[in-house]
Amino acid sequence: MLYNLGAVAIDTTPFSIDEVERVASADFAVKALLGTAPQREFMGEGDDTLTLSGQLLPERIGGLTELEALHGFRRAGQRIPVMRGDGKMEGWFVITEIREAHAELGRRGVGGTLNHTLTLVKVEPDGTNPSILGSLISLFGLL
Repeated sequence: MLYNLGAVAIDTTPFSIDEVERVASADFAVKALLGTAPQREFMGEGDDTLTLSGQLLPERIGGLTELEALHGFRRAGQRIPVMRGDGKMEGWFVITEIREAHAELGRRGVGGTLNHTLTLVKVEPDGTNPSILGSLISLFGLL
């Protein structure tokens, strides 16, 4: 297994990826000061975006069922756990975009090759607020 996106296993067949890109950022508030460069105050983590790309061979190997399941997660705005193939839990994500490029169309309108790109953004699990959770943990540390 290369990745697990919720209940969808991404492996070498039938649904595969061959590129992964992660972009993580931090947010800063900029404070203008007289006679000096602006200062920056750390405000917390920014977006953490995961982009998975690959190619399917739907007519020969399949993969359309898994692709449709991922579209279902996207349409529902469902938060899904993402786990890398080595067992590392990446966190909870939502799918913000799925790109498909069909080539060599067959008689049914499905491409002989289908290049896809999935864009996911990290979110908090349902029902948790990181600042409240941190406060509760520090309260229990005081007891």
